[in-house]
Amino acid sequence: MKNKLFRLLSGVSAIAVSVMFCNCATQKKTDVLSNPWKLKKQIEATVVAPVFINKNYNIVDFGAKSGGVINNSEAFKKAIEACTKNGGGKVVVPTGKFLTGPIHLDNNVNLHLEDGAEILFSTKSSDYPLVKTTFEGTECMNHSPLIYAYNKKNIAVTGKGILNGQADNENWWYWCGAKRYGWSEGKGNQNDPQNRVRLVESGEQNVPVEQRIYGEGSYLRPSFVEFFECTDALIKDVKIINAPFWVIHPMKSVNVTVDGVTVESHGPNNDGCDPEYSKNVIIKNCSFNTGDDCIAIKAGKDGDGRRVAMKSENIIVRDCKMLDGHGGVVMGSEMTGGIKNVFVENCEMDSPNLDRAIRIKSNSRRGGIVENVFVRNINVGQVGECVLRINMFYNVYGNQTGNFIPQVKNVTLENVKVKNGGKYGILAKGYKELPIENVTFKNVTIDKVKEPFSVENVSNLQLINTFINGKKVDSPKL
Repeated sequence: MKNKLFRLLSGVSAIAVSVMFCNCATQKKTDVLSNPWKLKKQIEATVVAPVFINKNYNIVDFGAKSGGVINNSEAFKKAIEACTKNGGGKVVVPTGKFLTGPIHLDNNVNLHLEDGAEILFSTKSSDYPLVKTTFEGTECMNHSPLIYAYNKKNIAVTGKGILNGQADNENWWYWCGAKRYGWSEGKGNQNDPQNRVRLVESGEQNVPVEQRIYGEGSYLRPSFVEFFECTDALIKDVKIINAPFWVIHPMKSVNVTVDGVTVESHGPNNDGCDPEYSKNVIIKNCSFNTGDDCIAIKAGKDGDGRRVAMKSENIIVRDCKMLDGHGGVVMGSEMTGGIKNVFVENCEMDSPNLDRAIRIKSNSRRGGIVENVFVRNINVGQVGECVLRINMFYNVYGNQTGNFIPQVKNVTLENVKVKNGGKYGILAKGYKELPIENVTFKNVTIDKVKEPFSVENVSNLQLINTFINGKKVDSPKL
């Protein structure tokens, strides 16, 4: 009898604890949606930029020669080794042009470019050894990024100098296989079945990353700056030009600050900043003028994204300027692991070559979920297609249909002014099986737009105090 009574009371206790945790989770979820900007402040408070001891290691003292002709890879390597061995500090690049291969950062190292300094990166692909990296959301062994840190802590790239990837139609860019970037018959490119296609298939087949070997002859371009599995990373004030591929790529990293950076690079897939599988990322005071998305938040692709199963979450974009680009702030299309808690505020977006302000894209091969996207205090001068674009049927590289229906919910734009809205205020298409949920425009004004919206399979679209072409628009009955 006592045992029965004990089991009964234990069951009641378990139910009570379960209800308590359920209520807490529900309360937390409700708090995020009712006051998301409180969460944004909490995230900002947790991200502290790295601090370095006051020691300088000038690359000239380690044999570096300016002029942009002599390869200074060994000098950079020796300076970084000395810096980290002695507790860290600044590896200083003085005024002048310094040619180098890839630069690999180490713990407690701040690569600092003085005003007037320019690092020119080699255009010889053979100078870039194999490292663990990623290409378009699938992990692999490929050419090292130009600046790379793997599993490091307390690292930075700072200063008023220039990082020049020297990519153009003759170097790196034609690897994409597009004629407008210099590709012609007889030149290799990423679209050979043994290159990008094989890589994606290896992700589907769960081939170990160490066995996904690419590099020379595979034509998979490296990222410019990649922090891979790093903690407490900073990139501040530098100007980055002529990137081979994605420009700033925090990968599986935590507590990352991108502050005051200028990106000017119009090559293929030249996204300005791509946080992927990363948490607590702040992008602020930056200017993006790019050949692809200005900011694109990623979370892995297809089978490989399901293997990693890691979200990108707590991403803050504020006080930035977006010029040319496919989108101002974008989520996807590599978003299989999911994206959560994105905050965008106090940004300027304006260019005849900017297609959209806010964009979310996936498909049923990618799947994934984007939830809790909050945008406020945005001024948009001109966009080509639309202000908000949510496309769950994004299609590149042929057939992209599968059995993983993507999900989008809780997207709010507030206090947004648009002078020239392009074709649509909102262009959104979801699935019947899993409609896009909870899209809100509040205090939004859009002028010079052809159509207020074109939506399909969207649940709960609310337009609050929203004016399009001078007329107040009510929430549609969907």
